[in-house]
Amino acid sequence: MVASQEPPASAAASSRLERRLGLFDAVVIGLGAMIGAGVFAAIGPAARAAGTGLLVGLGIAAVVAYCNATSSAQLAAIYPQSGGTYVYGRERLGPFWGYIAGWGFVVGKTASCAAMALTVGAYAWPDWQRPIAVAAVVVLTAVNYQGVQKTAWLTRVIVVIILAALATVVIAALGGGSATTDNLDRITKAGGWTGILQSAGLLFFAFAGYARLATLGEEVVDPQRTIPRAIPLALGIALVVYALVAVSALLAAGPDALAASNAPLDTAVRAGDLEALSPVVRVGGAIAALGVLLSLIVGVSRTTFAMAANGEMPRWLDAVHTHHRVPHHAELVVGAVVAVVVLVADLRGRDRVQLFRGAHLLRHHQRVRLQPPARAASLAPRPHRVRPHRMRRPRVHLAPPERRRRSGRACRGRARVDRHASPSARVIGFVTAGVAGLAGVVGGVLVDRGLVDGGIVVSLVRRRSRRIGPISQATKSGW
Repeated sequence: MVASQEPPASAAASSRLERRLGLFDAVVIGLGAMIGAGVFAAIGPAARAAGTGLLVGLGIAAVVAYCNATSSAQLAAIYPQSGGTYVYGRERLGPFWGYIAGWGFVVGKTASCAAMALTVGAYAWPDWQRPIAVAAVVVLTAVNYQGVQKTAWLTRVIVVIILAALATVVIAALGGGSATTDNLDRITKAGGWTGILQSAGLLFFAFAGYARLATLGEEVVDPQRTIPRAIPLALGIALVVYALVAVSALLAAGPDALAASNAPLDTAVRAGDLEALSPVVRVGGAIAALGVLLSLIVGVSRTTFAMAANGEMPRWLDAVHTHHRVPHHAELVVGAVVAVVVLVADLRGRDRVQLFRGAHLLRHHQRVRLQPPARAASLAPRPHRVRPHRMRRPRVHLAPPERRRRSGRACRGRARVDRHASPSARVIGFVTAGVAGLAGVVGGVLVDRGLVDGGIVVSLVRRRSRRIGPISQATKSGW
């Protein structure tokens, strides 16, 4: 089993954060990241695409999420470090791909943080959604600053409230008097198997967040055993909850009513005699969005911390608080950036979110699959090996003969990969990433205020992405 493999010595020695999260807290953090606002809204579009067949789509989405989750769990067991995908790309594919994956995660998830904060504001108080969103970011950043145990404690409270709200939905839907099997159609009636696959794609995002625990690898007790157990457990609990909610909603309101509603769970509650419980759905949606925002801020700050420790972000971001043992500089910077983005742009729209989509999709395409468990022993870290894997090899250089003699290295003329970028290259990387992020925010503001057509901006982003040869080729190859 992968969980029985010994961790790399460098990973164990480089753990600068305190390991305080046990199995229960790890499962709760995974649930808090998954059971978010998606379940309150995704059932409607899924019903529109597949009708009753969304139940089959939910099963397909769960299978895909399980495959990806076990891959993340195996990688997290081998590399129990902060950073998640950034660390896996760096260790398995090389520093360049880790750098791209890390920036993709930070930029994409920062946009997700801003969008989720505005969702919290829209649920809580639509007329004051921006001030509410900024206040939510400030409060959650303050909680994270107090230590990972405070984060786990708040996540427990949030998960309990969400589960109570979803239980209320199930009780109101089944006990309201409108639940009947006559509301169910044949699974292929609405959209056929094409619609079922579309619903699976929509419902997959309700499972997004299963790998959030991997970004906290340095704060989990016995990560080689805890993480591979916690991720599937959290995924299984989320699947059971989603299945109960989906079946109850279909029985109470039927697929047509759910498809026509922007708030499908509220529609399911109002379909019976217990419509007085409908405010619970709104409260549950706001708390669920808050839980996702909490997990996103934690994930972005840990990835920022890991990149700063390797010199791929400003070094002062890898500071660790002497008492709380958290990357407090990274926490504060991430919170400040999210608050600024919330104030200047609304990234919830389709066209606006696609400004950040290139970086976000690149992170997902860069997910590294491991071999079967029987071959897990062959996956020990090879830090100086860059796998070709249908991609262009990184630039290499040969040390001059006299330099090899002076250094006493018997490298015999072999190419050596330079794993440490020069200061000028790092500055160029920081400036490029900053300009790209600023351009995304400015584009979002322009689209938000109607000064620029969102379709034009998205088409420009896509046209630019076609020029990136090696990355687009590797993406088409399917890694």
